[in-house]
Amino acid sequence: MEQNYFISTDKNLLNVDAIQQFIANSYWGDNRTLEEVKTTIENSYCFGIYTLKNEQIGFARVVTDYIYFGYFMDVIILDKFQGQGYGKILVKAILEDTTIKKLKTLALKTKDAHLLYERFGFNKIGDSPLWMSVDKQILD
Repeated sequence: MEQNYFISTDKNLLNVDAIQQFIANSYWGDNRTLEEVKTTIENSYCFGIYTLKNEQIGFARVVTDYIYFGYFMDVIILDKFQGQGYGKILVKAILEDTTIKKLKTLALKTKDAHLLYERFGFNKIGDSPLWMSVDKQILD
């Protein structure tokens, strides 16, 4: 199958308006403004997935210290691209990124995507219905 997308960490490629509109209408987005989305992008390690014609398919960001911890946030696939496997592709690419691979602990919160993240090694944390993590740090 021919690859009909590409993934980039170049923030200049991001369609911030499309990202903001999706997030503002999500259950977690709380009507986030364009300025707020721009600020979160400026302060995060970001991933975009695009068609070969540079159309935004999806977006994700990781808040990280670049050594120990990364917090997955705003993992989205725009409506017209949902149900085509792009969410799995994006999460896999993030986890294979050299910066993310070296982190000791990854965490996220989700209300409805547990099965997606479990396939990539995330586990629920305690009794929380939302929190999940991958913890590679060994503490004796």
